[in-house]
Amino acid sequence: MRPNKRDELVSKALEVFYHGGFHATGMDTLVKETGISKTSIYKHFRTKNDLIIAVLRLRDENFRSWLFNRMEALSDTPAGQLLAMFTALGEWFGKPEFAGCMFIKASAEFQDRAHPVYQQSTEHKQMLLKHFTGLAKAAGASDASGLARQLLTLKEGAIVLAAMSVTPDPAEDARHTARMLLKPHLAEGLTAAG
Repeated sequence: MRPNKRDELVSKALEVFYHGGFHATGMDTLVKETGISKTSIYKHFRTKNDLIIAVLRLRDENFRSWLFNRMEALSDTPAGQLLAMFTALGEWFGKPEFAGCMFIKASAEFQDRAHPVYQQSTEHKQMLLKHFTGLAKAAGASDASGLARQLLTLKEGAIVLAAMSVTPDPAEDARHTARMLLKPHLAEGLTAAG
C-alpha cells in the first residue's frame, strides 16, 4: 500500500531534519530535499513547527519500536533486556546514518520548556523511562525507578558521546557501567544478558 502524501512528507522531513537540524532547515530546503511543494506542505501542516511535531512523533514511534524489539531479540529476561539496550545502541552507533539523538537535538534548539517541540522531546524520554522502569520491576530490582533513571542517564550519555566521537566505544562503556548498576538491584537474570 502506497503511503499517503502526508506520511511521505513526514518520513522525508524526518531525514532532512535529522541531518540538517530544525532551525537551519528552512522551507525551501524542505521543498528541495523532499520533492514536495510548499503548497502541499502547508496543505498538511499549518506551520513548520506542526511538521516538526509530526516528525518527532514518527521518530519516537520508530525508535522505541526498534529499540524495544531489539532488546527482546537479544535477551528473554527483563534484566538481560536492560543490559541488551547497550548492545542495541552500539549497533545503532555503528550505522553510517547515525547522527545522534533527534530528541536531544530538538530540545537543544527549542529550549523553552513550554514549547510543544520541547515537550514532545521530553515525552519521548519519559516513555523510555516508563519502559525501563517496568523492566526493572519485572526483574525484581529493589529500587526500580531509581535504577531506570540511572540506566536512562547512561543511555543518553552514550548517545551524546557517540555523536561527538569522544570515546571509541561509548555503548560498551555504558554497558559495563550498567552491569555494575544492575548487580546490587537484581538477584538473577544477568547471566542471560551476558
